[in-house]
Amino acid sequence: MREKELIVYRDLEDGALLHDMAWLMAHYRETSGEAKALLFACMHKLLEMAGHHGFYGNLWHCYLTNLLVNNENSYSMACEIRGEVEGTINRAVLHDILIFKEFYDYDFTDMMKTLDAECFSMALSYEGGGQGGRMYNARICKRICDLAVKFTLDGSPEEMKATLTEFYKEYGVGKFGLHKAFRVVRDEQGAQIVPIRNIAHVHLDDLVGYEIPKRKLIDNTEAFVEGRRANNCLLFGDAGTGKSSSIKAIANQYYDKGLRIIEIYKSQFQYLNDVIAQIKNRNYKFIIYMDDLSFEDFEIEYKYLKAVIEGGLEKKPENVLIYATSNRRHLIKESFADKEGRRDQLHSSDTVQEKLSLASRFGVTIFFCAPDKNQFQEIVRTLAQRYGVAMPQEELLLEANKWELAHGGLSGRTAQQFVDDVLGHYGKIKQRL
Repeated sequence: MREKELIVYRDLEDGALLHDMAWLMAHYRETSGEAKALLFACMHKLLEMAGHHGFYGNLWHCYLTNLLVNNENSYSMACEIRGEVEGTINRAVLHDILIFKEFYDYDFTDMMKTLDAECFSMALSYEGGGQGGRMYNARICKRICDLAVKFTLDGSPEEMKATLTEFYKEYGVGKFGLHKAFRVVRDEQGAQIVPIRNIAHVHLDDLVGYEIPKRKLIDNTEAFVEGRRANNCLLFGDAGTGKSSSIKAIANQYYDKGLRIIEIYKSQFQYLNDVIAQIKNRNYKFIIYMDDLSFEDFEIEYKYLKAVIEGGLEKKPENVLIYATSNRRHLIKESFADKEGRRDQLHSSDTVQEKLSLASRFGVTIFFCAPDKNQFQEIVRTLAQRYGVAMPQEELLLEANKWELAHGGLSGRTAQQFVDDVLGHYGKIKQRL
């Protein structure tokens, strides 16, 4: 087999298994003892991959497919979101796809018979639960397994290349192509962007009320993903009103349009430039998300954020916006002393401007206020109907009023918690019956 002749798809993550299988295909008749041991070792890796990634069906095909969809090279990164590109690179990729097709089409029948390893057929027709694994959730796992099946139906390298290119256009490549949301971690190599495997499946329609704030958020986000001018966005207001849930909802709603969310914590702001450097040349749209953002007087991390948003020498990339949520409108703690002008500060107005300047760098500010009593009851009614709560309305609202008095007051979060509590108790009653 010709895996050493690959040109574009050469630096393959987890490519050791490919080299071992290629050696087996070329030498299994010559050194049956060594080859049999290696085949079982490869089978072990394929089955472990099935558990770790959640793959099913032909695990060999799934492995090859996983290599192709995760390899970030000059071709795959050019095709992500945009689709097919022109130029000589297509000939080089077609050369590589021909080699991959040879691996896809390989018949293991004689190898299993020669090495007395019929059990290897388990790896070629593996039944899994379809629930995903530690590496991929069920959605991503199914996407890769389905693509593996499509490759086997392609009759030529040209068709296989077209199928792969269409996948890059629709979903992208690598971790940014497969996942919606990410976080930042620090290791010996610096700031790394790692996927969040399971993001909450919240949608904008799930958030009852707050239609005006949601519309402002949608309009700004749609302008961004469609390539029009858009602003950094600050969502502020009362606790439990759906600010963070709204961000999760847009991550789900606009994923198919190339939107990705990267969550970063206040303590990591010094890595912002490193994070932006890793994403600025990609074809996706990135929102850097900061949840529950606020600063005390002694905290200076906001200075990193100010420089990144607006003020540094390097222009913020057009494919990056910053969204933040906060309970504070002005983000940085202020005191009456700041307003009155303390005697130990020669230029007290400068202190005030320093603290206000961060919030002013968010072009769009959206206020989420706590609902009044009628709005709270409407949220409860809507959620109860959505989840099928079988309780007379008068009793439902009476219990909801009792709940909010003891659990944080009027908010969408309180309403959701109340309905969850009712569903939990209702489930117990049904079990006893």
